Amino acid sequence: MEAARLAWLPLFSSVITYVFAATVLQRWWQRRRAYLLLWGIGLLMYATGGLMEALYGFLGWHPLIFRFWYLFGAVLVAAWLGQGTAYLLIRRRVAGIRLAHLMMAVLVVASMFAAHRVFTAELDPTRMLKGELSGHAIITPGVRVLTPFFNIYGVILLVGGAIYSAWLFWRKRVLLHRTIGNILIATGALGPAIGGAMQRFGIPVALYVGEFVGAVLMFAGFLYASRPASESAAAVAPSQAGSGQ
Repeated sequence: MEAARLAWLPLFSSVITYVFAATVLQRWWQRRRAYLLLWGIGLLMYATGGLMEALYGFLGWHPLIFRFWYLFGAVLVAAWLGQGTAYLLIRRRVAGIRLAHLMMAVLVVASMFAAHRVFTAELDPTRMLKGELSGHAIITPGVRVLTPFFNIYGVILLVGGAIYSAWLFWRKRVLLHRTIGNILIATGALGPAIGGAMQRFGIPVALYVGEFVGAVLMFAGFLYASRPASESAAAVAPSQAGSGQ
């Protein structure tokens, strides 16, 4: 009963994030920018992770629900969102190849490896924390250790990129709504990480709260940063897309 009651929170997070993903992917369809496509994919992963948490609360344990949740909600989501920011901000080339392309290639290979490991791992649901979805259910060695690498990579790019973009707009004193929008995005991106840390200290519901707050703040930041600007303001920094362009 308690799990079913708590499941409404990740369900709301999932619905909000699916709408967010649709908004970003619609913009990608109009502009065909790689960073928008990757943000859209990352948001679909975020939403799917929340949906799996809700299904677990309503339906109970199922290995497939757990594997989809762990792969998309715990392992890949931050890295794919962060890769979108890499395409937005990193222009450097290595041996004539754009660095973001090389990073993307590594991420694709690493994601395929992670998917194989997660979907072939041995599971024990009795090891989860207080009946909540938790990586402790994976008992195959070497699977859970993958998560920090993906998450650190993603958080550095996503949060760091948002802060960097906010600082650029603030320093130039142009498009200041994007400064605020990027701050909201950076704060929201930290929500799941903070919630996950609190979960490990014995507060299971904190993860669901962190995911919900994170989804709302990132969506609000994206919409705020995407507000139309005057042509004169936009001309000052045409190459600074920010996290909301």
